[in-house]
Amino acid sequence: QLEVPLAHVIPEMTSNLLVPIAIIVYLFVLDWRMALVSLITIPVGMMCYMGMMKEYPKKYGEVVKAGNHMSATTVEYIGGIEVIKAFNQADNSYQKFTDAVHANADLILDWMKDTQKYSAIMMSVWPAALISVLPVGCLFYMSGSLSAATFITVTVLSLGIAGPLVAAMFFTDDIAKIGTVMGEIDGILNQPELVRPERKCDLQNLDIALENVHFAYEEKEVLKGIDLTIPQGKITAFVGPSGSGKSTIAKLIASFWDVTGGLITIGDKSVKEISNDQLNDLISYVSQDNYLFNDTVRNNIRMGKPEASDSEVEQIAKASGCHEFIMNLEHGYETVVGGAGGHLSGGERQRIAIARAMLKNAPIVILDEATSYTDPENEAVIQEAISRLTKGKTLIVIAHRLSTITDADQIVVVKDGTIQAKGTHEELLKSAV
Repeated sequence: QLEVPLAHVIPEMTSNLLVPIAIIVYLFVLDWRMALVSLITIPVGMMCYMGMMKEYPKKYGEVVKAGNHMSATTVEYIGGIEVIKAFNQADNSYQKFTDAVHANADLILDWMKDTQKYSAIMMSVWPAALISVLPVGCLFYMSGSLSAATFITVTVLSLGIAGPLVAAMFFTDDIAKIGTVMGEIDGILNQPELVRPERKCDLQNLDIALENVHFAYEEKEVLKGIDLTIPQGKITAFVGPSGSGKSTIAKLIASFWDVTGGLITIGDKSVKEISNDQLNDLISYVSQDNYLFNDTVRNNIRMGKPEASDSEVEQIAKASGCHEFIMNLEHGYETVVGGAGGHLSGGERQRIAIARAMLKNAPIVILDEATSYTDPENEAVIQEAISRLTKGKTLIVIAHRLSTITDADQIVVVKDGTIQAKGTHEELLKSAV
């Protein structure tokens, strides 16, 4: 959105402003009286322009937001057309789409009505330099204080002042667009960064501890004083209703975000004292919605270990239980998965993501609903493969189905951002949790 405005605004607007300035300077050199006369329409036009620009940035920002909302609604309507038809929601969804289009159109029309009167007066007055130049010039010429050559030159040059100024004013939309887009970019770039050291630190062990951890999404607090120890080499599982804070805990351990309050440590070192590269090497993370790049299956798995050979990639795929389905793809490991893995099913994407994480061979593995899209038969195979590949590692599992985490060394029950209970499967059953 910035390329075209910047490519045109800077060179063309500069030239459109310099040309009138050069003409005005030359007119003063020829005859200062006629120069002033030729500028009479400029202040009137500028007053109209100022009236037009009074709330221009605000109104243009609203138009941009309405346009973005309309575009998002259009994409949602087209992308969700199968669900819309399946649940007979065509009328409601189409109404939502048309409301967004009408809201955008109405906002633009209201904005144009507010500015059009000023724009019409400005466009009528600015080019009308001859209204003042011709009669006043004739009077000066008849009195003998202005030569015919100067009179004609001034008349011709005065017509060249308004044109470039009007052309420059046409860039008002582009200037407003630059301001709006830059505001959105600043809103992203000015977000606080995760401050981490450059150097690696020595870790005595890989025990993970959460001490009075609080976290909030803007104003909504989702974690409220979490205290927990995750021993090295053990399996810790988080269970609880949706929205309870399980995935947030996992993401904070992986240092995707900083805690709002409290402390998270790995090996008695705060995660804020561990460099990003070191932390990324320590943790493999598999989420519920995994992203695959528009590349081959082989290269998507290899992302876990870029220097891995083809043989290593295939061995980890076999160990992860996804070699068979990969070989059934059109080109096997060389099959391009499409944007975000769109050519594969949800379960297939998850299995490739698990193989990618296993290839990384990190000492800490976090599985956030990593088998949610997998059918029960394949889930059992994947669970067995994960147990085998993560033996001796710290495994953090987030699950809804208790059957998948019965063998965990520690099960943590999370509800409403707090830990309700923790213990082994047997201990929790005895306490009726």
